[in-house]
Amino acid sequence: MRESILTIPVTDIFKPKCGCPICRLRDTLEQRTVEYIMGAAMMEPDVRMETNKLGFCKTHFEQMRACKNRLSLALMLQSHLQDMQKHIFTRKKMFEGKTAKQKKVSAVNNECFVCSKVDWGMSRILVTLFEMYVQQRDFRDLFAQQEMLCLPHYDLLVSMCTENMDKKYQKQFIDACGELTSKYLDTLEADVSHYCKMYDYRNTGANADWGNSKDSIERAIKFLTTR
Repeated sequence: MRESILTIPVTDIFKPKCGCPICRLRDTLEQRTVEYIMGAAMMEPDVRMETNKLGFCKTHFEQMRACKNRLSLALMLQSHLQDMQKHIFTRKKMFEGKTAKQKKVSAVNNECFVCSKVDWGMSRILVTLFEMYVQQRDFRDLFAQQEMLCLPHYDLLVSMCTENMDKKYQKQFIDACGELTSKYLDTLEADVSHYCKMYDYRNTGANADWGNSKDSIERAIKFLTTR
């Protein structure tokens, strides 16, 4: 497979060989989507209709708030709240079902504009990833050289590959995913255990060697949750 507009983003994501490449992919898509929605797209009627309907999850509200463009965020919140007033909390039908309002609220609580765009992009880029793994030996080598796969993205890749990859390569791919995840898990467990041991009075003092354990709690949480 020759380099193309589809394969270049995948190669770029895998080049750093630091952390989980699928986390990097997710982070890249999130950043671009948040920048898009906080920019000129905020004033596009079709985009505003989507954001009014879907809203945002806490994670992406925080990312939007970090952009410092508070007016853009306030305008989106204004129209989103007004849309809820109009379509959820104003009773239009005399015989509206008792649970109709609750179902609409549940939909808002469980949907997010950014999540929907990221999920859409991820599903398509990962299909290209599977194609590259089958067709490019260099990419298979690059995949095996990654530092790790976090647990949720290990699960995602293994579950998706059975429907999106040539059966001839599925076992090799699943084994490669398992090797990246288990190898990092062993390192991580050792670092967390070392961190715990450093609180033993026998390991205190000016020359206490914490090794690579000081950020092991944060790394463990990221490995387990992707965040």
